[in-house]
Amino acid sequence: MRALLLRDLKLALSGGGGAATGVIFFLAVIATVPFGIGPDLNLLSRIGPAILWIGALLATLLTLDRLFQADREDGTLDALLLGGRSPMLIVFVKCIALWLASGLPLVLASPMLGLFLALSPTAIGATMATLFVGTPAITFIGAVGAAVAVALPRGGLLVSVLVLPLAIPVLIFGVSATYGAVNDPDPFLPPFLILCALTLFFGALGPIAAGAALKANAD
Repeated sequence: MRALLLRDLKLALSGGGGAATGVIFFLAVIATVPFGIGPDLNLLSRIGPAILWIGALLATLLTLDRLFQADREDGTLDALLLGGRSPMLIVFVKCIALWLASGLPLVLASPMLGLFLALSPTAIGATMATLFVGTPAITFIGAVGAAVAVALPRGGLLVSVLVLPLAIPVLIFGVSATYGAVNDPDPFLPPFLILCALTLFFGALGPIAAGAALKANAD
């Protein structure tokens, strides 16, 4: 499993791995929002956390179709499934590798991009914390959609359609926790803890469901 993690990281960080696509998309979306909204700094700072979260969600969706598709095409996925390892463990390791290669850079880039949206230091810190906790949940949810669509020749759009409705609660509580950190009447800790719970829940359920889907497709 350690060898699989290192292999997936190297492939994702290489030129054809596709991980950089999500990061570039995230940067492009956030950088162009101020030009579309205008020079109203109060408006930008008010909607900035939601824009960052929406950009991170869409950027994550772009990378999900490559989670199993490349390994399916060259036969590596079949070799992994026939190697005696648990499909759930294989999916879990591949999700961690994908998040380290594409999700963590989104989190690290969010403070710099928060400056484009005139966010306060508190809002930037809260956004970074919620993205760090919440983006793994999107990856685990996406693993299920990617596993279901892996046998289809053009399953990228289907993955986004399957994953987006399930990722809406993560988006809601991530944005709510961020706004709770900057707006005094709104609480930060309850939605943040719910966001943590969603990540733990999908971190346990996602690999099981995705592993079952991969095994069914292999059979």
